[in-house]
Amino acid sequence: MRLLQYYTSHYNKETELNFPDDITIYDTTLRDGEQTPGVCFSLEEKLKIARKLDQFKIDQIEAGFPIVSTKERESVKAIASEGLDAEILALTRTKTEDIDAALDCDADGIITFIGTSDIHLDHKMHIGRQDAMNLSQKAIDYAKDHGLFVAFSAEDATRTDIDFLKRIYSQAEECKADRVHIADTTGAITPQGIEFLVKELVNNLNIDIALHCHNDFGLAVINSITGILAGANGISTTVNGIGERAGNASLEELIMALKILYGKDLGFKTKYIKELSDIVCEASGLDVPYNKPVVGNNVFRHESGIHVDAVIEEPLCYEPYLPELVGQKRQLVLGKHSGCRAVKAKLNECELDVSDDTLIKIVKKVKQTREEGKYINDEVFKKIVKSCK
Repeated sequence: MRLLQYYTSHYNKETELNFPDDITIYDTTLRDGEQTPGVCFSLEEKLKIARKLDQFKIDQIEAGFPIVSTKERESVKAIASEGLDAEILALTRTKTEDIDAALDCDADGIITFIGTSDIHLDHKMHIGRQDAMNLSQKAIDYAKDHGLFVAFSAEDATRTDIDFLKRIYSQAEECKADRVHIADTTGAITPQGIEFLVKELVNNLNIDIALHCHNDFGLAVINSITGILAGANGISTTVNGIGERAGNASLEELIMALKILYGKDLGFKTKYIKELSDIVCEASGLDVPYNKPVVGNNVFRHESGIHVDAVIEEPLCYEPYLPELVGQKRQLVLGKHSGCRAVKAKLNECELDVSDDTLIKIVKKVKQTREEGKYINDEVFKKIVKSCK
């Protein structure tokens, strides 16, 4: 591996950033990711994803919502029984029967949640603020009495009255919860808003704060990064960014942005990223767009002649980091924008040798073939070469 593995803007280093010393990434692909409409993982698929997340060195895995069904409970228990290095968490409502279900699964901890915004309290919960406080206190006390790691999540926190949010988080802290979660349930907050909110909470609390950001406006990753720069120290992710509606903060985008752009290497085995993405694609039935950052098929593919010429000589001309860092491979694609150097590289790859005159003919034929709508794979390319000799 080359010493120079990536090359980013030097202006990044001109900013003063204060990241927390310890950042916890807890992945919710198996819970919130499975709440993607139409997605239902089998037990074997869940185990395969959990094992790969553990190989990736994820800190915590939110394995499921045990109270949902008998099979869900069985899958959470199976993951908890795998002996993984990652802590295994289960989702619960603020109800003792939910926590009992998590205990039956031998989970290491729970994320217990309740809606805290007025719209959730009025139209979903049909309870008042004090009722929410009482339910939360009872649930946290019960879980802590049973030796569980407890994260308390305020659902729709980013649309919750700030004074009430401080009160319910302060109560969670007093009840010895291990962490509180800011759930941006509808992706409704801006990076500036999350910075304000986290700083307000940091000034009023003495407990770990994590972010659970949805991607309705495409801001889940930057909101997560902004939040930890403001003083939070935990982030929720999903592989490929799957989840309800527009999904959640993408694990691969978040980790690589922190590592490459911000210089914050959290120690993850990034070489498994593409493999992890492919496993989740297959299990979920959801393909990622070709241009999706980090894991998309086009991220390290080059066709433009000017680009290919430069990439052949120095890949970092048009790539911010080498594809091997995330388990990808570089591909030079032939098409209407291809030039002599790209075609020559393809000839070398196919162990074919031609004269300079024939090379020019092949380049013209490649452009013509692609403009006629035909994709140029190895078989088509070899036929083009044969026809030009």
